[in-house]
Amino acid sequence: MSQDDLDTFAPPVPQSPGTKMTPEVKTLEAPFGDGYTQGSPDGINNIRQVAALNWAALLDADADTIMNFFVAHKGTIPFYYALRDGVTRKWTCKEFSRVSDTPNTITATFREYFGAT
Repeated sequence: MSQDDLDTFAPPVPQSPGTKMTPEVKTLEAPFGDGYTQGSPDGINNIRQVAALNWAALLDADADTIMNFFVAHKGTIPFYYALRDGVTRKWTCKEFSRVSDTPNTITATFREYFGAT
């Protein structure tokens, strides 16, 4: 899959305010005597952004569109999306849920993707 093959997630309505960004930091540590440790980054992309997003007050059709996109990408197929900061990144989404009510609410967790495409 080349970069040109990646879908762009374009939800029918913008994400709701309140995105929570949690950097996931991977390091390697070597413990020594007396509690001393030496650490280093684990790889060149050792800081991955994790975003908790939500879409509130959705009509059924809009909620269906968003959920269908997530299901079609199976939690493993990356896609492009720009958060409110305007930076387009590659993401995967393994965790998503829908509260079916009037109106609908969808929550999802996006993990920045660094793998080959």
